[in-house]
Amino acid sequence: MNLRFVEAFFWVVSLKSVTRAAEKLFLTQSAMSSRIAALEQELGVLLLDRRDKQFRLTVAGLRFFTYAQRLLELQREVKAELGSEAPQAMTLRLGAIESVLHSWLIPMVEKLREDYPHLELEMTVETTPVLLDQIRRGALDLIFAALPASMEGLRSRSLPAMEMVFVGNANEHRHRLYSLGDLAKVDLLTFQRGSQPHVALVDLFRQAELEPKRVHTISSISAMTQLVEGGFGIATLPRVAAERLLAHRNLKLLKSSTALLPLPVCATYRADPTSTAVETVVKEVFSFIEKQELAPHPKAGVRKLKETATKKQFQRKNR
Repeated sequence: MNLRFVEAFFWVVSLKSVTRAAEKLFLTQSAMSSRIAALEQELGVLLLDRRDKQFRLTVAGLRFFTYAQRLLELQREVKAELGSEAPQAMTLRLGAIESVLHSWLIPMVEKLREDYPHLELEMTVETTPVLLDQIRRGALDLIFAALPASMEGLRSRSLPAMEMVFVGNANEHRHRLYSLGDLAKVDLLTFQRGSQPHVALVDLFRQAELEPKRVHTISSISAMTQLVEGGFGIATLPRVAAERLLAHRNLKLLKSSTALLPLPVCATYRADPTSTAVETVVKEVFSFIEKQELAPHPKAGVRKLKETATKKQFQRKNR
């Protein structure tokens, strides 16, 4: 039995589409259909119900899908046990929201490249709804989004949520503390309409019975920060991303009496019986993030020294 034909059948069923499976395996649709037909001929049964346009498995197809998964897993185990010890090429189609890109994605990818020199990366930066659609369609292997994707064959794990902060122009916004009333008087910039940061911001004002001047929705952090730098308004951004941008832009974090809801982040990937590449990368990602969480913030030591110095000065004055 040709395991390439078995693999073709597995992905057709997993993605519920011959077209999507063909894209996943970099084949033409006709080549994919030929592989399924050849497998059906070898088995002597129909695996797909082709009576209408809706995707359906036959009873035999449903039974064979379990065997197909086991065969591919066994093939993977044999290759791992008896195959060459030379490092294998690894292709990863990765998708992420902008908040992740501007926070920890780049150093994480650099670490992956060190550990896996043969890694070939295809990266997509999009909004959460687009990323969820693409991983359901099989166009991406792993995504970092604000919501998990629900579909058979997909696995999701929660990552540490991102603290959200208000960011303003360093020259224009000089208040020591901004109340919600203060923020209601200026233009506000947040992520695309319907996103978690947008909904959370609007709800914040609604609960306080305040009407913000204007709330602009922008999906690009780069565009948002350039607008803030130009004096367009105040933005809501993940703290990690904002702190990275402070060194290159005329921005500052604004202290507020009202805290923003943190931005949830989920890693979603598709189980692949033919390869452990994606699961290996996911483990690496969690290990990387855990180390980032445990490591002290580079500014934390400076703040601690300043607090200690101030305390000593106060004690000397009051002796």
